[in-house]
Amino acid sequence: MTTTLAIDLGGSKILAALVSEGRVTDRAETATDRKVGPDAWIADMAGLSAPWAGRYTALGITVTGLVHNGLWTALNPATLGIPADFPLADRVRDRFGMAPVLANDAQAAAWGEYTHGSGAGRDMVFFTISTGIGGGVVTGGRLLTGRSGLAGSFGQLTPLGEDGPRIEDLTSGLWMLSEAAAHGHQAEARAVFAAAQNGEGWADAIIQTSATRAARLCHSAQLLFDPAVIVIGGGIGLAPGYLDRVEALLRDLPEIQRPTLARAALGADAGAVGIAALATQPTPTGRD
Repeated sequence: MTTTLAIDLGGSKILAALVSEGRVTDRAETATDRKVGPDAWIADMAGLSAPWAGRYTALGITVTGLVHNGLWTALNPATLGIPADFPLADRVRDRFGMAPVLANDAQAAAWGEYTHGSGAGRDMVFFTISTGIGGGVVTGGRLLTGRSGLAGSFGQLTPLGEDGPRIEDLTSGLWMLSEAAAHGHQAEARAVFAAAQNGEGWADAIIQTSATRAARLCHSAQLLFDPAVIVIGGGIGLAPGYLDRVEALLRDLPEIQRPTLARAALGADAGAVGIAALATQPTPTGRD
């Protein structure tokens, strides 16, 4: 039985996990300090996983942003400020003494949900709605990565025009934080949801606007890929009541265009499970 050290670096947390046969057997995490840089995040990865030395034979790391040929670049620096073409594979190899398998976090999570979660081996689109918005596509048993690793970067779309803001800048957890501040509240996404549950109208309006934009994104993905299911994950996507709002907004679409939505069965572990599978199993990918 192969045990993989799987590390998932996102805009809000760093998760380190031991994964065997699609199951997380041990885990540790810490908050991502967005003010520091990649070398500090790699040091955090090493610190989290140090107690497991000798217990794993493969290493997989999934990160927000673009990963291609071992290099790491920010797609949206507001999520994490990554210098262009940071040599992630080399720095990780130097730190861990082992060559890593690297992937974008949402692509890895899509593969995790396809192999061990709500995708259940079906054609699927995956969205993670969290600090930012990422995505992944699995069709015909293939994880789409594209020629440069960009496939599934739905959060970078600009729905209001070529020069407009990205959809993640209008929908995600960082957007909720800025909208709460505009209403005079210093509240991150979790606090916005709590305020909405307490009947605060300003908070409910923020969540509803985010859900409306997420619903439009789901409809667009259905038209583009016609998947059997769209799986929703991430801290916002899995927050109480959020998916219900998105589904309600899609209810009046013609049946042929209406997506089937599902919660990410693996929750916050989807990226770790997915990168472990990518690190240990031959995986067909679509690159063109």
